[in-house]
Amino acid sequence: MDGAAEMFARDRASESLGMSVVKLEPGRAVLEMTVTDLMVNGHGIAHGGFIFLLADSAFAGACNYPGAVTVAASAEIVFVSPAREGERLTATAVERHRAGRSGIYDVTVRCGERLVAEFRGLSRTLAA
Repeated sequence: MDGAAEMFARDRASESLGMSVVKLEPGRAVLEMTVTDLMVNGHGIAHGGFIFLLADSAFAGACNYPGAVTVAASAEIVFVSPAREGERLTATAVERHRAGRSGIYDVTVRCGERLVAEFRGLSRTLAA
């Protein structure tokens, strides 16, 4: 076990939120999470920080190749529609470009067919 699988085996933050890994492969990852009552804000919808965290975890899964420790250099998110308590969210991360120690990744967060958010992350592989 190495790369993203090893990272997720030690990722207590994602585990504590009930995230499950659906797919991990170099350049691609799919994670799921159900919105719980502790993730809902004062407006009765999922707090954006939890949606960001799901997308960020999928991003990490896609950019951590075996033998290379890779972290976020920057990330941004656009919220498109609200998620509600009990909804199951799926974050799909795809590598768009990787050169040297830098990469660009897009993550789409959905609830079924409904688009919830779009995330873009820039990665940086750390020197060995």
